[in-house]
Amino acid sequence: MHTHTSTSSSVASTNGTGGGHRFRWRVIDIVIASVLGVAAGLVFLLWNIAYLGPSNLLSPLLPGLQGLLDGPWLFAGVLGALIIRKPGAALYTETLAAVVSALVGNTWGGFLTIEAGLVQGLGAELIFLLFFYRRWSLPVAVLAGMGAALAGGINNLILWYPGSGGLFITVYIASTLVSGALIAGALSWVLARGLAATGALDRFAIGREARARV
Repeated sequence: MHTHTSTSSSVASTNGTGGGHRFRWRVIDIVIASVLGVAAGLVFLLWNIAYLGPSNLLSPLLPGLQGLLDGPWLFAGVLGALIIRKPGAALYTETLAAVVSALVGNTWGGFLTIEAGLVQGLGAELIFLLFFYRRWSLPVAVLAGMGAALAGGINNLILWYPGSGGLFITVYIASTLVSGALIAGALSWVLARGLAATGALDRFAIGREARARV
């Protein structure tokens, strides 16, 4: 009986479901979140250049429509949280991605890039917090993407579009919310499940869920 109890406790600890263990960061959590953050930072770097063409096409159509292109800068926090499933994962991963982008250099400056990452990561983090870090479904991921988009969009309006008219603000916020929902939210959810299906995330709850579906 004693052996059975000890074994059960060990499994609960390993699975991160026992008491405070669920919110405790393991070394593997830090490593994987860091890898995700660095990889996302490289995506940010590529998008810093690639978005210019689509932006030049969208902006003349309707001012503010360039918000549709914000999604690739918002996905890191949502993806990190969906995989790590611990408080702070969205904030950490999104901020680290921004730091990588800032260190290499871009047109927005190092400090403002990192500040944007913090704000966007916090926007996603707050959504997962609202669900007490217990819900990791597609709808929650979409809401988290929209949370990152709303926080980042307001930040951009203050820093980069001061004095904008009501039409621009409305179109920009609506556009960035759509981009956040689809790219940062839904696409990150699909990507997280795809990674879990490969077996690379077997030490995480999302990996165990993928095995259970097989």
